[in-house]
Order: sequence, then C-alpha cells, then structure tokens
Amino acid sequence: SGLAKTTMAKSVLDAGWSTLKTLLSYKCESAGGIFLEVDERYTTQTCSCCGSLSPNSPKGRAGLGIREWTCECGVTHNRDSNAGRNILALGHKRLEVGIPFQKAG
Repeated sequence: SGLAKTTMAKSVLDAGWSTLKTLLSYKCESAGGIFLEVDERYTTQTCSCCGSLSPNSPKGRAGLGIREWTCECGVTHNRDSNAGRNILALGHKRLEVGIPFQKAG
C-alpha cells in the first residue's frame, strides 16, 4: 500500500489487477469454470433496461459523485447496480457467441 502512494502508483495498481486476473483465470480453469474479460466502458451510463445511453446518465469524472440517475425510459438506476447488470449481460452475450474449444493437455 505504501508503493501505491508514490509516483509508481499506476504501475503498482496495474500489476495488482494483472495478478488478480491471472489468479481468477487459473481458479476458474481448475474448477472447470469460464473466465471472461468484458469491456466495462459505458456500463454505468447505459440503461440496463432499454440499452440506451441517456443524456441524464452520469458522465466522466464530474459524474462520479452521481450515484443514482433516471433514464429517459423512466427507470431509476443505482450507478453500481446498473453497471453490474450491464457487465453480466455482456458476459452472457459473449457466452452466446461461444467459446472456442481447447483440447486439454
């Protein structure tokens, strides 16, 4: 945690995420599960009900303090729950396309 407060903070935090992804991938493989990475861009801003990118949704760093917003379709979203639903939907969409079969061993 001390290194995260220095000028090398970005590199240290990136290495931490990389290690976490490697461990998750390994654990999923050993348990017979599937580990997928999805692009999380715009997941807090896209409505999980209608799929639109509403002008009412929080934008950029200035919008980080906005925790709830209402879409044009009338649904009120909690920013974190909405992002979670969108990321789950992206993962399911990726699974529908299929994962290439890899022969064990």
